[in-house]
Amino acid sequence: MIIKEKETKDFLTRTKIESFAINPYIGCPHACKYCYATFMKRFTNHPEPWGDFLDVKICNKKISLKRISGKNVVISTATDPYNPYEKKYKVTRFILEQLVDSDCYLQILTKNKLVLRDLELLKKIENVSVALSINTLDECFRRDMDKASSIKQRIETLKTLHENNIYTILFMSPIFIGITPWKQIIEETKDYVDEYWFENLNLRGTYKKEILEYIEKKYPELLPLYNQIYKFSDKKALFDLDEEILEYCKWNNINYKDYFQHEKVIKTVNDTILVNPKKK
Repeated sequence: MIIKEKETKDFLTRTKIESFAINPYIGCPHACKYCYATFMKRFTNHPEPWGDFLDVKICNKKISLKRISGKNVVISTATDPYNPYEKKYKVTRFILEQLVDSDCYLQILTKNKLVLRDLELLKKIENVSVALSINTLDECFRRDMDKASSIKQRIETLKTLHENNIYTILFMSPIFIGITPWKQIIEETKDYVDEYWFENLNLRGTYKKEILEYIEKKYPELLPLYNQIYKFSDKKALFDLDEEILEYCKWNNINYKDYFQHEKVIKTVNDTILVNPKKK
């Protein structure tokens, strides 16, 4: 792992809409094989593969609480704020310490149980939610796809957060059609998940070939379906799956957001307040 400290002028990055992103790191040791953020590599001057480098952001400028007042703030959009090196560098913790008195709507996205280290800080923040990404219950498949916490650890993390009155989100992403047991995941976690997000697998860039080769090797019976969707752009099966998931959620009173038709829904979702946090 190539690790460098990198000075930045501001932790806050303004998005195209009325919200902000904070990425404490550049790169991610979790090395998810399907990670859309691999496009960031071309801006980093790193020759190493995605997952083999990490830039640790150093910023002496305090986060402007006035600037983010009443706004949506997401940690993180292009890295994992609780990658294993956060234990040493504590950049995410440093950021949270600055946000304790903020009235922003803070959302944290991670795949790592390390978020529980900062539980007492999270409990002090008025409007906060934590999303854990889970797209399988099969630990072998998980290990094939990422180096983050185990599925059991992620589920236990959601449970602990919920028990401590933190608004919890299970981000079922990316959903591998024919592989992700979406209904079983909901049934096993619904008692301590406040909201579900659903996003289909998007294959593009350098990882498209790698994922399709993986399907061919491990799930050869699904290869025709994946070729149909991702090589020949026939997405009917995805739309049918989307409808099935949403119908299930409606009938079972599941609180959800749907990102299957990503380009159409992302602006609508982001234009609203991200969380509906519980009262402390």
